[in-house]
Amino acid sequence: MSQRTQEKPKPLIPDFYIDRDSVGSDSWRILVVESELRYAESLVTGLRRHGHQVSTVETGGAALQVYTSADLVLIDLELPDLDGLEVCRAIRAAGDTPIIAVTARGSELDRVLGLQAGADDYMVKPYGFRELMARMQAVMRRARPRPRVVDVIDQGPLRIDAGARQVSLHGKQIDVTRKEFDVLYLLASNPGNVVPRKRLMQQIWGDSWSRRTVDTHVSSLRNKLGCRDWIVTIRGVGFKLGKV
Repeated sequence: MSQRTQEKPKPLIPDFYIDRDSVGSDSWRILVVESELRYAESLVTGLRRHGHQVSTVETGGAALQVYTSADLVLIDLELPDLDGLEVCRAIRAAGDTPIIAVTARGSELDRVLGLQAGADDYMVKPYGFRELMARMQAVMRRARPRPRVVDVIDQGPLRIDAGARQVSLHGKQIDVTRKEFDVLYLLASNPGNVVPRKRLMQQIWGDSWSRRTVDTHVSSLRNKLGCRDWIVTIRGVGFKLGKV
């Protein structure tokens, strides 16, 4: 069994290196979620040689914080913090970002579970790089256009400006912290829908799994907005944005 690297996760900074002799007509922003250093390095090198912009993270929590900037996610299901299937479910629940599972789990049941969790395709290690590229092309051809990120969300007198990261109520700016803004924006981006508590923790806090942390931020937001009804608790499930 190979040993996992003990190095700290590297920051997700896209590398724009391009091998001009092998660039195709398509260039995508690819997020590689892989904790095994030898696999990650080989994969990143090959993808960059084909003209793609590649970023890497080593944990599921980190992936959930940054995947929205990617056109395609390549994810190993064996991660040190979260099960890769849970990460796939969270990404799929949030939108249509294409996902390809690239993993050592090779049984028929593993493949079925991966596809049911939201993966668009499934490859088992070791795999051929040319086959991976062909599968990526096929997945991206099938991918639906990604919805434009809404910069400003208006909910009655409540206004949430993602570009400026500002919240105002009845025209008066509300001072919120970075995490409070992220919570409120995530709820507002899913109008009428309940956002599970687990998804809030994964997408906003990553590796921090404190129930009290979520409750504290929700309570603080309610106080700042002046009414508990702005954030509705669905007991045992999560929260949704209310109407006041």
